[in-house]
Order: sequence, then structure tokens, then C-alpha cells
Amino acid sequence: MDKFIPDIYQKSIFAIDYEKLKNRGIKCILFDLDNTIAPINVATPDKEMKDLVADIELLGIKVIILSNSSKNRVRPFKEGLNVDSSFSSHKPFKKKYKKVMHIYNFTDNEIACIGDQLLTDIYGANRMGFLSILVHPISNVDLFVTKINRFFERRIFKKLERQGLFKVGEYYE
Repeated sequence: MDKFIPDIYQKSIFAIDYEKLKNRGIKCILFDLDNTIAPINVATPDKEMKDLVADIELLGIKVIILSNSSKNRVRPFKEGLNVDSSFSSHKPFKKKYKKVMHIYNFTDNEIACIGDQLLTDIYGANRMGFLSILVHPISNVDLFVTKINRFFERRIFKKLERQGLFKVGEYYE
């Protein structure tokens, strides 16, 4: 069950202290797209997201979108935020994570993954030894496959809470 526990838990990507991440040695942030950066029914990044990415990059941290969504879904965010991306990433499998490490020459302790799902984002990051950061989904609207994941996610949350390991809504760094 420890592979489902995020290292950091915050309400949104805007509540995260990116300077603290830099001080922890983080050089790259892998952002999930859907319901982390934007709701699934929003096609382009907003000004607040663009400003956040600019601020993160000013800290010297590389920003990459790592999404299970299609190329057509990811492209407007890649271009609008002027960042690199990986689409159809098949999280939580390790292949795309390893590819990012190889291409950009990052080690596992230099990468943080930020996402809204335990079964893809947090589990994948923890399996790789990356810093895992869970945020609440921006929207309650999900794709069908995500709804299935959320069903299992709720069960994991309940089990973690019973064990005193995690509680939804109790944020920490």
C-alpha cells in the first residue's frame, strides 16, 4: 500500500511550494494534464497556468507534461505552455518515465511527478523512486477509464485512512 502514498499532498498545483522542491534537488517536474493542469473539457492552458510554468522555469526546473491522453489532446498545452511533453504515456508503466530520464539525463531523485490520480500518477512515480505529489482533481468530470480508476482509488483511500496512513483533505508537504 505504500506505493499509493504520495510524498506531498496539496489542494492544487498552485498550492505547491516549487522553491522548496528546488531546494530538495528537484530539476524536473512531470505534470499530468487532465484534471491536474486543466479539466478534460478545456482545450488550452489559461493565463494562470502559463504564469505558473514561467515561474517554475525561472527557478531552473524543467517542466514536462506526461499524460496518458492522445497527441491531439496534449499538443495545445505543449505549445501553449512552451514545454516538452509525452502523450499516450501508459502511466503507471515505467517506459515513458525511463525515456524522460534518458533523454534529459535526470536521476530519479531529481524528478517530481504531479497528478490527481493514485493509480496512474502516484503509483507510477513511486515505482520509479520519484517525488510524488498528489493534488485534488480540478473537475469531477472524468473519462470513462478514469471513472473506473476512481472507483478503485476510493477503496485505496479508505484502506489507507483505516491504517492511519493517509486522509483525503489533510494536506502536507
